[in-house]
Amino acid sequence: MTRRSHSATPYSLLATSLLALLTLTAFSAFTTLCVHQRLPMADALVYRAEGEAVLRGGADLYGFTVTEWHLPATYPPFAALLFVPAALLPFAVLKAAFLAGNALLVAVLIHLSARLAGLTLDLPVRCAATALALWLEPVFQTLLFGQINLALACLVLWDLTRPSGARWKGVAIGVAAGIKLTPAIFIAYLLLRGRLREAGTATAAFAGTVVLGALALPSASLDFWTRRLYETDRVGKAWIVDNQSLQGLAARALGDAAPGPAWALPAAAVALTGLWLTARAARQSHALLLMAFTALLISPISWSHHWVWCVPLIAVLLAEGRLRTAWLVVVVFTARTMWLVPHEGALDLELPWWQQALAAPYPLLALAIACGSMISRCPNPSIHSIEQTGKSVCASRRFRSAGR
Repeated sequence: MTRRSHSATPYSLLATSLLALLTLTAFSAFTTLCVHQRLPMADALVYRAEGEAVLRGGADLYGFTVTEWHLPATYPPFAALLFVPAALLPFAVLKAAFLAGNALLVAVLIHLSARLAGLTLDLPVRCAATALALWLEPVFQTLLFGQINLALACLVLWDLTRPSGARWKGVAIGVAAGIKLTPAIFIAYLLLRGRLREAGTATAAFAGTVVLGALALPSASLDFWTRRLYETDRVGKAWIVDNQSLQGLAARALGDAAPGPAWALPAAAVALTGLWLTARAARQSHALLLMAFTALLISPISWSHHWVWCVPLIAVLLAEGRLRTAWLVVVVFTARTMWLVPHEGALDLELPWWQQALAAPYPLLALAIACGSMISRCPNPSIHSIEQTGKSVCASRRFRSAGR
């Protein structure tokens, strides 16, 4: 990564050639692994089934399950409307479209992460970064399952990194929230940062998705907003290692599938702390990541593939010259330690103490960063002026962040 372009030299040409070779090698290895794994794309099958349900009138949108894991529809009706094209494609074509589309979204996420961090990437560096990012566990799992996490992260990042006062700023956040609800946390982010007009625009856009879903699928909308939304067990088992939220961590540590207050009280404390740090953060990039990781921590379920926000985190750390921390984050999100511990059946609840950290690497990292943020935080009397001028009131620009 570099902040400026340099004229061509033998060294720069050699670096470009090496980056091109690295990109080709990484992409080739990734494609080979995908072919070997045969890409089950279970979530893409759910999206396809949702689109088919819409074509049938939508009455059974929340009544079906698909795949050997009996996966149901869990997103709002508006999302099902967007999945209709998936129902019109043969599954082989749909898998190819998801693979290509998500690979392209990785490149978009790299670009937006660099923009958030204030970095300028040359094309060879951008290509190499995209190829390497594919190996981060949350990114890889998103492609493996045919998920939409990358699309949602790109919508939010694109919206929040647009210039202040840009037309319709906030709409993309509202649309993202209408698809999967959890991005609605960034409306709170806008409010905390004093960006009331953008928060109002995002809220209106979200409301528009709800109305559109209700008009197109009235019975499914009534079912979702009055019943299915509150059936958290529909999403999956909160205690398995796939769940990298505080609830998953607490359930496994206590050996209790329903930890109750043992996770709810710490989650409330983390939520309040994360919101406070978000409001007080000196830099927009810090505040945004604080909000993202706070949401990931306090959500009842944050599957490992939800943690694609590790990509902008790494970019910000690199931009601030915190190379050792950046490498630590890369290692944590590449090591896949949660898949190394016993996790068949109910073994997730029987892990010995020394395997608990291996089973919950993401929430532990996010909590560590949150603690570092609290320790290193310095006074910030004028958030608005800082975001306008890009100047920090802290003499030392230490990165701070917390944890969906």
